[in-house]
Amino acid sequence: MPSLFSGRLRLPAFGAPMFIVSTPDLVIAQCKAGIVGSFPALNARPAALLDEWLTRIQDELAAHDAAHPERPSAPFAVNQIVHRSNNRLDHDLEVCARHRVPIVITSLGARPELNQAVHGWGGLVFHDVINQAFAHKAVEKGADGLILVAAGAGGHAGTLSPFAFVAETRQWFDGPIALSGAIGTGRAIRAARVLGADFAYIGSPFIATVEANAPAAYKQMVVDASAEDIVYSNLFTGVLGNYLKPSIRAAGLDPDHLPQADPSTMNFSSGGASEVKAWRDIWGAGQGVGCVKEILPVAEFVGRLKRDYDAAIDPALG
Repeated sequence: MPSLFSGRLRLPAFGAPMFIVSTPDLVIAQCKAGIVGSFPALNARPAALLDEWLTRIQDELAAHDAAHPERPSAPFAVNQIVHRSNNRLDHDLEVCARHRVPIVITSLGARPELNQAVHGWGGLVFHDVINQAFAHKAVEKGADGLILVAAGAGGHAGTLSPFAFVAETRQWFDGPIALSGAIGTGRAIRAARVLGADFAYIGSPFIATVEANAPAAYKQMVVDASAEDIVYSNLFTGVLGNYLKPSIRAAGLDPDHLPQADPSTMNFSSGGASEVKAWRDIWGAGQGVGCVKEILPVAEFVGRLKRDYDAAIDPALG
């Protein structure tokens, strides 16, 4: 396990980067609570705002660490969309280099030159993947860790069972693994560890936190939803993902009869391929929403996860 995490995690978990939802308020709260906080670089709009966000995150976490040396903040991460439609990638990577961002999460493509750049300033690269082919490519091109996006994850998600995905990956990869897919409780974090993952990768429950940059109606929809309220579609970005059915109905569409999109229409810089935009109008979430029962501050929610995680020990094992 990279030394970056040593003594800095209260729980073995990442807060997943969520488009629009993840901003400095959420990231700082997650890191102070003891899990890796992250945000997509594209959330900082205009592009010049990224430098301000990174400055604020680093300053506030440094102040926290100085005041609380006994419980330093967890490291933070910036998500970069590597797909060719992201015309900000070069700019955003240069800003991350100036700030020596400790962790870069890459999505929708793997570029060895990007990985080399991050390694050049001492950072780590975690690449998110939905199958073994993409996992092998990511490691071959220099990724340090893998984020296995299994069935049930919010946003862009895969279809593989986490049991199969982790087991097959561990047959050939001994580096750090984060597991994503309907993880919303401390027991689920413990289960991810038992499967062989090093971290849980948690998104949807953090939508329903005080610090999340989400409309009140979105937060309440997550609280009210169950796994049956999630639909898997590629209509909104050209990539298959999980979304809340009530938000699709509110946009005037039938969530049970959605057409298929042309993947060539992907455009992550503008936020979506159709007239209704993901994630502005169509709200993403994973199948773990049924575990979310109220809107809480991040610190309180992570505290609950920690207590649940500590209690989740198999009695048969003592």
